[in-house]
Amino acid sequence: MRCVVQRVGSAQVSVAGETIGRIDCGLLVLVAFAPGDGETELQWMSRKLVNLRLFNDDQGRINLSLQDVGGGILLISQFTLYGDCRKGNRPSFVGSAPLEMAEVLYDRFGEILEGMWDDVAQGRFGAAMEVSLVNSGPVTVIVDRDAPSRTGRIEP
Repeated sequence: MRCVVQRVGSAQVSVAGETIGRIDCGLLVLVAFAPGDGETELQWMSRKLVNLRLFNDDQGRINLSLQDVGGGILLISQFTLYGDCRKGNRPSFVGSAPLEMAEVLYDRFGEILEGMWDDVAQGRFGAAMEVSLVNSGPVTVIVDRDAPSRTGRIEP
């Protein structure tokens, strides 16, 4: 499971010209799933997002989380995060979960986040979406559930 997380002043997602999700200050989360992802990864990533310290404290240091500052989460499915560009010029997406599996995971991920956090908006899985954002900072991080830590262990 992979997320690209951007700290935003605002963000919105539209489908066919209709805005279907919008947040003010918060996190825009682009998410992709890999084969083998399941409930454990979804729970871990949900906790990570709500507690991830990406907001400035009074001294201007990136030291506060959504728990500290409030704000929203805008969740967008984006299978292309697993695009492999090492060979040739056309990315390979074989590292992405199959469509049916990814849709189930995306729906469940949204449910978990909504259970943890009051302000969650979502895009529409599989739709051609237009995402607009005001990136604050800019601050952007990549969070991989299956990425080993510096010790070589996967975080619990």
